[in-house]
Amino acid sequence: MKKLLLFSMFLAFALTAKSQSEAYKSFKVDIGFGYAIPAQSAGTKGGVTFTIQPHYRVSDDLALGLRLEGAALAYQTSGDDTKVSVLASYSGTAEYYLADGGIRPFIGAGAGFFTRASIDVGSGSTTVTVPSATKFGFFPTVGIEAGHFRLAADYNILPDKGGYLAFKIGFFLGGGKK
Repeated sequence: MKKLLLFSMFLAFALTAKSQSEAYKSFKVDIGFGYAIPAQSAGTKGGVTFTIQPHYRVSDDLALGLRLEGAALAYQTSGDDTKVSVLASYSGTAEYYLADGGIRPFIGAGAGFFTRASIDVGSGSTTVTVPSATKFGFFPTVGIEAGHFRLAADYNILPDKGGYLAFKIGFFLGGGKK
């Protein structure tokens, strides 16, 4: 319920506020896919991530948004033991663009709630599901935009070494030059 209220407030603000952007359209939505690397250092690791991120441009250089991300991370601990963690995050974001023109590098940060569910599979075909837990986390991000193409990397920092590094490639709808 809180997530729905937060999203509704953001959407109402984005639709009713007057944009201060002069060269770029006010509203855009980023869509990205990528590779995720868990922060835990044990065994083979890797995963995938998917992101939808609506933004509202406060100015040509600053965009505020909401990031909805899902990540599935897998690692092999020892022998045949495998662990899969599925994370969903709902975070507020801010991105600052360092240049105008065709290629726009940016830096940013975000903070919000991360929900995790894990499954452990042992060598005896025993499956144990760990109940979901929601924790607060944050992330710095860097990237570039060129045309409607977007390339970004962020490091999601969560308690108990539950974070991950994500490299994403994608595109955005709206938000281009006026």
